[in-house]
Amino acid sequence: MNLRDRLGLSSAHQRYLAWLMELSLVGMFFIGLERGATGVLVNTGVALVVTQLPPLLKREYGITMDAGLILWITAAVFLHALGTVGLPGSPLNLYRTVWWWDHLTHGLSASVVAAVGYAAARAVDLHTEDVHLPPRFMFVFILLFVLAFGVFWEVIEFALGSIGPALGFGSVLTQYGLEDTMLDLVFNTIGAIVVAIWGTSHLNDLVDSIAAHFETR
Repeated sequence: MNLRDRLGLSSAHQRYLAWLMELSLVGMFFIGLERGATGVLVNTGVALVVTQLPPLLKREYGITMDAGLILWITAAVFLHALGTVGLPGSPLNLYRTVWWWDHLTHGLSASVVAAVGYAAARAVDLHTEDVHLPPRFMFVFILLFVLAFGVFWEVIEFALGSIGPALGFGSVLTQYGLEDTMLDLVFNTIGAIVVAIWGTSHLNDLVDSIAAHFETR
């Protein structure tokens, strides 16, 4: 029995929670407009775009995701965006005031990246006889895929953290030093390991849907 079953979350409840998070993201976007906060606008805007990817993939390519996977993706981008919004009456945000918030969002976001990498690679494995990816290799692949993406993300954080203020746009993504970067990569790895060990069985429907799309091309 998985966690959402233990919590008694039906598919309808999961869709409702995802919808509430999307609605909250719209509210946070308008908060960013009211404050003139570029970082809030960019992060909530990107989060809203990500939440629209599942229906886009279904409509354009026939790739379907169950309610749990959609909630998983929505929660990852929602918590990140929420962390960038300043607390009421304070210029500080959750990333600055809650020491574990950055670890939570990195671990959760990394788990989504791991799921995407696994689903795509596994679908290719099912689609063509020329590619065979053993389970042990898939474990290593997920770790390396997430680590590579994590390093790429840290480079983007560093670049935007330096370029944004210089151009007068403010801070869009903030990097807090080498120790913070290394901790980010550690929690990225934890998220990847969780997916590699326990999460792949929950992605079978998505893998089959992607593989079916490959077959129609």
